[in-house]
Amino acid sequence: MPKIYRLLTEDDTADFCHKVSLALSKGWELHGSPSISFDSARGVMRCAQAVTKDIDAEYHPDMKLGQQ
Repeated sequence: MPKIYRLLTEDDTADFCHKVSLALSKGWELHGSPSISFDSARGVMRCAQAVTKDIDAEYHPDMKLGQQ
């Protein structure tokens, strides 16, 4: 079964938590630890979390990963 990967990113707000929670509710699994860094150009903290998911279809680069 193929596994797909996404890196979710967002400013350090509740929107990031909602984005990750939505992915988890759709069957994605956390992969590794979250990351946070300061975006000096914008003056905000940014968060990132990798997620993976097993899929029944064959992987293709044209896939819309968020729709899987």
